Amino acid sequence: MAKKITKKIKLQIQAAKATPAPPLGPALGQAGINIGDFVTKFNAATQKMAGDKVGVVVHVYEDRTYDFFIKTPPVSGLIFKAAGVEKGSGKNKTTKAGKITKAQAQEIAEKKMTDLNAKDMEGAIRIVEGSARSAGIEVTK
Repeated sequence: MAKKITKKIKLQIQAAKATPAPPLGPALGQAGINIGDFVTKFNAATQKMAGDKVGVVVHVYEDRTYDFFIKTPPVSGLIFKAAGVEKGSGKNKTTKAGKITKAQAQEIAEKKMTDLNAKDMEGAIRIVEGSARSAGIEVTK
């Protein structure tokens, strides 16, 4: 028989740099998870993605065991990395924070395709371009 999920925890953590400090420690502690064990497993699983902030969904079962699923980094983080900027523009209509090319947008869309709500690659590229525009990043050809 399948185990019953008692809690689902969604977090965004720096890949390969998880520590038991807040916000991770308290969130997992309340669920009854061994924090040190989670940190070790998470850091090992995200070694290849070091430097990116990744989403994690933790399913906690009634016997205090858990499974975690690593998502791809957020679109905005990938856009900022591609544009070489720290953050987006506060006034996206008047001032631009940086530029990315259409090819870079396609690369980001391919990376995020599993997590995006798009039926084809063209739709995924449009989602990435829209996120870039709203952050004040210009998309050039």
